[in-house]
Amino acid sequence: MTGGPLVVLVGPMGSGKSTVGALLAERLGAPYRDTDTDIVAAEGREISDIFVEDGEDRFRALEKAAVARAVADHRGVLALGGGAILDADTRALLAGQPVAYLSMDVEEAVRRVGLGAARPLLAVNPRRQWRELMDARRTLYEEVASVVVATDARTPEEVAEAVLDALELKDA
Repeated sequence: MTGGPLVVLVGPMGSGKSTVGALLAERLGAPYRDTDTDIVAAEGREISDIFVEDGEDRFRALEKAAVARAVADHRGVLALGGGAILDADTRALLAGQPVAYLSMDVEEAVRRVGLGAARPLLAVNPRRQWRELMDARRTLYEEVASVVVATDARTPEEVAEAVLDALELKDA
């Protein structure tokens, strides 16, 4: 690979992409970037507001563009929003990139994020909706992943170490 991020993190909301990403960046001596943060900065409003005011289709278009820019420009650790892999062009863009899928089960998701506040796709019956989202997305996460790292019952530091080991990356 001649360009692109050192590692791209994908996975469901609450899987620890942001926390683990920041740890990986520190360990690798590289910059950290989160495409959700890029979207919020560019739009001047939270993702939940974009969903409510403009709809999911508009958000997904913003997300697709943000991912394309980040994969082209960023040379550090990159975290993608949970639904970024829904787009076929995004999945194709990730081919050949070092992608770690941070997996977790529903009980871990409940423990970490409570499956509610500021999660527009989980507004009603969050456990069932989370399972349905994962049923739809799991194969897509696996399709783009170079490695799968389970996050259940692991600290962010343990997950970061597992990603480094799985991708054979060295600390700075």
